[in-house]
Order: sequence, then C-alpha cells, then structure tokens
Amino acid sequence: MAPAGRDCGCWGGSGAGVVLSLLLLLLGALACARATEHYSPLSLLKQELQHRQQQDASAGGGCSQSGDWADQYPECESSFLNFHESDCELRGSAPCDSLLSLNTEKILSQAKSIAEQKRFPFATDNDSTNEELAIAYVLVGSGLYDEAIRHFSTMLQEEPDLVSAIYGRGIAYGKKGLHILSPLGRINEAVNDLTKAIQLQPSARLYRHRGTLYFISEDYATAHEDFEQSLELNRNQPTAMLYKGLTFFHRGLLKEAIEAFKEALKQKVDFIDAYKSLGQAYRELGNFEAATESFQKALLLNQNHVQTLQLRGMMLYHHGSLQEALKNFKRCLQLEPYNEVCQYMKGLSHVAMGQFYEGIKAQTKVMLNDPLPGQKASPEYLRVKYLREYSRYLHAHLDTPLTEYNIDTDLPGSFKDHWAKNLPFLIDGYEEQPGLQPHIKDVLHQNFEGYRPEVQEMICVADRLGSLMQYETPGFLPNKRIHRAMGLAALEVMQAVHRTWTNSKVRMNGKTRLMQWRDMFDIAVKWRRIADPDQPVLWLDQMPARSLSRGFNNHINLIRGQVINMRYLEYFEKILHFIKDRILVYHGANNPKGLLEVREALEKVHKVEDLLPIMKFNTKTKDGFTVNTKVPSLKDQGKEYDGFTITITGDKVGNILFSVETQTTEERTQLYHAEIDALYKDLTAKGKVLILSSEFGEADAVCNLILSLVYYFYNLMPLSRGSSVIAYSVIVGALMASGKEVAGKIPKGKLVDFEAMTAPGSEAFSKIAKSWMNLKSISPSYKTLPSVSETFPTLRSMMEVLNTDSTPRCLKKL
Repeated sequence: MAPAGRDCGCWGGSGAGVVLSLLLLLLGALACARATEHYSPLSLLKQELQHRQQQDASAGGGCSQSGDWADQYPECESSFLNFHESDCELRGSAPCDSLLSLNTEKILSQAKSIAEQKRFPFATDNDSTNEELAIAYVLVGSGLYDEAIRHFSTMLQEEPDLVSAIYGRGIAYGKKGLHILSPLGRINEAVNDLTKAIQLQPSARLYRHRGTLYFISEDYATAHEDFEQSLELNRNQPTAMLYKGLTFFHRGLLKEAIEAFKEALKQKVDFIDAYKSLGQAYRELGNFEAATESFQKALLLNQNHVQTLQLRGMMLYHHGSLQEALKNFKRCLQLEPYNEVCQYMKGLSHVAMGQFYEGIKAQTKVMLNDPLPGQKASPEYLRVKYLREYSRYLHAHLDTPLTEYNIDTDLPGSFKDHWAKNLPFLIDGYEEQPGLQPHIKDVLHQNFEGYRPEVQEMICVADRLGSLMQYETPGFLPNKRIHRAMGLAALEVMQAVHRTWTNSKVRMNGKTRLMQWRDMFDIAVKWRRIADPDQPVLWLDQMPARSLSRGFNNHINLIRGQVINMRYLEYFEKILHFIKDRILVYHGANNPKGLLEVREALEKVHKVEDLLPIMKFNTKTKDGFTVNTKVPSLKDQGKEYDGFTITITGDKVGNILFSVETQTTEERTQLYHAEIDALYKDLTAKGKVLILSSEFGEADAVCNLILSLVYYFYNLMPLSRGSSVIAYSVIVGALMASGKEVAGKIPKGKLVDFEAMTAPGSEAFSKIAKSWMNLKSISPSYKTLPSVSETFPTLRSMMEVLNTDSTPRCLKKL
C-alpha cells in the first residue's frame, strides 16, 4: 500500500470530499527533512527506530508498503512504530508508488482496499467504521500524525472503547514523539492510550508496542515486563525477543542480552537486526572475535546493511585495525553519502594513520552539515572542528623533533578547555591553525620488514608489554594500536629513567635538563595521544587560570536510573561498605539518638538501591547525599587529601544516580604535586643507589616508591583522558629500569585506577598491585634494544610504527 495524505479533521460528509482535502494537504507536506543515522553503543533500539523513519530521500526512500498487521504472522513484522513495512511473501506485495503520483481515486481505492481486507489492527465487524479507521491509519502511514490523532480522537468521542482507534492514536502519539525535540509528552499520551487498549483487549502486539514506548522513555525495567507479557501471549515473536534483549543491553546486563538475541535468532535465522545487536553486545563485552562473527553474519544476509557496516567499522577502529575500519566507513558512505558518523570516522581513521589530506577533506564535509534551526547537533558535528584543528597542528609538526615542542603549551588555552569539556566550538578570538602545507607529505606505509632486526625485536617486545595492560572487564575492547603505543612508552620510560639514575640528562620541550616526574609521564602521554587523536589527552593544570579556579570534574556514572555501568561492577560492594561506614559516622555525630535505628537499617542494605530509604532518616539527606574519600599523605603523617566524591540521589519512583567524580582544582593539584615531588626525589636517590647495588631490599624499596608515586597520580587524575593506561605504562617502564619485569596480567574485573582510588593508602595499593604483577628479573636482551626516542624522534616515525603490521613476525618470536 502506498501512503495517502492528510485528513481535514471531520468525519461527516462524503468520503470523496475528505480524500480530496487529504490530497491537497498532502502535496504541501512533502518537504520533510530526512537525517542520517547516528549510532551510540548504548542506543540500539532508539537509533533503529529513527533510522527506519529517516531513510535518505535521494535514494528513493519515501515510498512505503504495508504488510498484514495480524499477530499470527510475527515473522513478517518489522520494527515497532514502522508503518512503512513490506508485505510478506505469503500475502504478495503491493506496488510502491511515489507520494507525488497519488490521486484522489488511488487514495480512495487504497483506503477501501485496506478496509475490505481488514489490513489494520483490531478491525471491527462494521464496514463503515473500518473505512474510517483505514483512512486514519493511512494518515499515520503518511507521517501526518496530528491529522491522524484528530481523526482517531473524533471517532473515540462517539465510541470511547473502540480498541483500534485507541491503539492507532497511541501509535500516532508515539511516532510524533520521535519527531519533535521533547518527545516525552507525546509518548506519555501514547502510553495512556495503549494501556487503555490493553485493559479492553490484551494482546501481544499491544504489550510489545507499549514496552517500546517505555524503552524510549528509558524505563527499561517496565519495558522488559511488557516484552515478557507480550512473549507469554505469543512466544514466536523474534522482534519482541530482540527488544527484550535490548532492555538487558541498556541496563548493562550484557550476558542476558546476548542470550535473548540468540533466542531471537532461533526464531528467525535471517534476522539481521538480531545479528547486529548480538555483535554490538559482544563488542561491549570486549569479545572482538565473537563480535566480528556476528557482524559478518549480518552482512552475509545484506552486504549493504549500513548500520552494521558503521558498527563494525567503529569496532575495528577501537580495536586498532584502522585500514579495515576505513573500508567499512567508505562502503557506508557509498550507500549513505550524508552519514555523519561514517564521514567523521573516515576522517579520523585517515588522520590517525597520518593521511591528513583525505582526513581533513572528510572532516570538512561533516562541518558543512549544519543542523537545522531547532535541531540538536550530532556528537560528530560538535567534535569535528576540534579534530580538524588538532589534525592541522599535528600535520605541521610531523617532521619536527618531539623534544622541540609541547602540545600543552602550544595549543590555545581556551581551545584545550573547550575540547576537554566537549563544549560547542564557540571560542572568542580563536585563530585557526594554518592549513596543510604542501611541502609536508602524508605518512607513507612502512613495512615491518623495512625496520632493522633490532627494531623489529623492540616492536614485538612492545606489543607483548602493551597486551599486559589490557583490562579483562566488560566495556574494554582490546586495542592492538594502544598496546603497541603503550608498550613503546614503557620501554622509553625504562630507558629514560635508567639514564636519569646514571646522572644523564634528557631533552624535553626544547631544553636539556635532569628528568622530573612529569617528564616521565609525558613520555607515555605523547604515545597515548598519537595512538588515538580523537581523544584530548591534556594536562589539566595547564588549562587557563580561570578554568583551573573553577575546577575540572572527572565524572563517572556507576548507576544512572536503570543503567548499570558494568565496567565498575566489581567495585560496587567495596564502595557500598565505605558509604555505610560514613553514614554511621555522620549519624553518630549529628543524630546520636537515631543511630541504633540507622545501624539496624544498614544491616539490611545489600545493594546501592537499598540506601534510598535510609536517606529519609535525616532531612539533610532525604534527597541524596555525597561522601568524600580521603587519601593519606606519606610526606606529612596524619595529613589527608581529598580523594573522590561519591554521590547518591534518588527520585520518587526509585530511580537512582550513583556516581563518583574527582574535582581537579588548583589547590588540590598543588597538594598532590608536593606529595609526588617528594616521592620522585626519594625514588631518584634510591634508584641511583640501586644502579650500584644488587641488594634485594633496595629493589623492593624502589618498587614500592614507584607504586606509591603512581597511587597519588591515580587519585589526582591530572589528565583529561587516558590517565589509567598512561600511569600503568609508567609503572611497567620504571620497574624495568629497576631490573624488574611485569609478567602477570591484570586480573579479570580489576581496574588499576579504581584499585588505587579505593585502596586505604599507598601501601595497600602496592601490595594489591604486586599480587598480580608476578615480578621477575628483567631479560638481559632489553638492555640491548635500540633507543625508543632516537628510533622514533618525530610524529611521522611514531605514526609509521603504529601503522605497521607485525603480526606474522611477532607471533613467531612468541
């Protein structure tokens, strides 16, 4: 069925008059803008709904067909709120005509055909009523939601319990809600209509559609209940099973989501969306191989499936497979030339590999895609100008020795401030970076075999060291590019620290001097920056003074509403125990009479959500509370620094916000710097003694000092991004300088930064870290490796080594 047009809003009079008005209004409603999709890893269903409604008009996507609405054909259903679905083969397929080709006679015949065949939900036994319902459903199918709502409402004034009209109006409200800036008002009305329809005539479809509306409202638990009810009434619903899986996915319950997606595929073996969602769930779990297999199966069913190409490309980029990622983004853009995500990622991939001309060309295309008035700008549009400016800066410094400039001092303070905070690019008085200089050529591909044997050996060692820094936790995908970068960083730190302990100087930022602790971290910072130029890895204390006085918040949501951050699940219990202790201390000081009651209540608290009722014990905490951790000083015994802040708030329906943040203010930074300065001074002195001694006690003392120094770095969180892996690479490198090599992997579920932030002190952190590091004497071959800084003295040489494929040779060496 091709969609018809607008309704004049009245049900009296002849059908021809109504349809003529429909046609006249339809012709004025055809200039509708269609946007390209944006895919967020935690927005699977929302993006799918939008994508199906926003097919590119230039590709001829404005034409629709209608399938049978009956629940007995679940395998023929397409996604909820998609009225432009194809007919199933078992019923044949109607021709697909352009809206502009419609005439009054054709609209009449379509409405009549729909009514006669009862090809809409909850048809009645009254032919006249069915004709009126058919016209309203044609309006919905044409995207004329206001007219459809008025049409259904008029019918409901005469017959309040007409289930099909209640259902249809609910769907129109829901579809309209997806097309306006603040959809929740319309969606609430849609939910009300569907709830009434369920009360009158429960069905699998009604529960499924209401569940989807709850999902859009981010009420995932209630949506899950509706999908369960729908599946109880009709088990053979692959779409409902997919949506059930998505309610798990969005709450961070990845393993449960995977099982639901697999069940959907049992019901429908060629279900592309289920394969795509399964691939994304595996990607979030960090299982690259399983994700790749699922995406590949989706593309075997449809090699032109844009969403899967986009998702697979993004996964490959974050796996460090940039060439393969680029192929996916290019194919995506062949199919959807205005896809902002693929265009942005194409530009990013080119720049990361040093192909600046193609990269900036793609970035410019994203910049030209200005949002319409009232339309929210995409994340890619907000980030692209920062990336373009940073790309120009990198290109200009491709062949400048890394020791002769400093990104943190070169980039304008306001630019860094806005970039780190992910603010719109509205910077007063900003002067753009110079355009690309023709005499500076792009980075060329470097074959692994083109490196000297000793350099090949160094690259293989770096790959192995970097892999030891990988977190085995959901949400952390292995990235071989990051592994190599941070492995080389660890080797360079080892060499630089060893030179310092033998009284040699280093050249940093255009000056030759003795190395300080920040220089040691700067080695890791430069490698982390170039491994992924999309992320602003910046020192926060180098921001403008005005920004420093306000402070920078490093914020992590652990639970937001019904969404659980699975990365940090291992630490929920430890943080909960700390909160309970602090609550007792607080009530002991401020509410001693009620302390016994609070203590008894806390004994029943086994998860964070259980804390909400305890907030009511005190008027000051009834809406939520914050708890601050403290970090004990080694330099000044008895003194404590501010650690991180835990915040818990709840609303009337039980939704919770459970978050942690570190606030990097100038005063706090100075206190931590003083602590780190003292430790580094002690470390340098003991390191010099260690070089001349083989005493085990000296080596152990140096190890503890290294771990203590990094303990304070983790609690300070002095970088806008990447603090965790940067600090761990410094640990690995400094330990190698002391003669010890890290041989053990980080345990499953453990995050080194959170181990430091939740440890009661530096000694406890050192003990925990050494328990998994499996320290052993360093291999003598490490001393013969070439100098990392001399082998890769420029950005160009760094990019070349990160781009080169060492897989066959390094696997043989292992």
